[in-house]
Amino acid sequence: MDDEGQAAGNLLEKAKAEAAEMKDAWLRARAEVENVRRQGQADVARAHKYAIDKFAEDLLPVKDALEQTLATDQSVSAETLKAGADLTLKSLNAAFSRAAIREIDPAGQKFDPHLHQAMQVVDSNLPPNTVVSVFQKGYLLNDRVLRPALVTVSKTPEAS
Repeated sequence: MDDEGQAAGNLLEKAKAEAAEMKDAWLRARAEVENVRRQGQADVARAHKYAIDKFAEDLLPVKDALEQTLATDQSVSAETLKAGADLTLKSLNAAFSRAAIREIDPAGQKFDPHLHQAMQVVDSNLPPNTVVSVFQKGYLLNDRVLRPALVTVSKTPEAS
């Protein structure tokens, strides 16, 4: 029985060693998961903090152009100012395009309450619920509404 006791003791020691290895491996894996979680949180925090970095960089030339326009002397013609404003607007539109910001300009389209905000309803020969005019364009950012378009919507004229 002595050999059986020794064999059982060896098995017990082997099992204890394996259990210690498993515990160590588990603790290491747990620490690794915690490190990955913390790194992920830090990455998300950096992404939130610097998310508009590229867009802000694209807006700097627009600001520069506006400042240059305001710094010009008074003898500049209206045509020159308009040309400068057109170029500045093109620069701004390019920045919007790179940032996936799109205009909502729904004149003549069917009214969509997800994209448009009706400011008034008017009698019109257009089909009911058609956008008659746009007070202010709306904007989408990656298919999410940043600002709805402010519109006038048609209704069927009332018979008199």
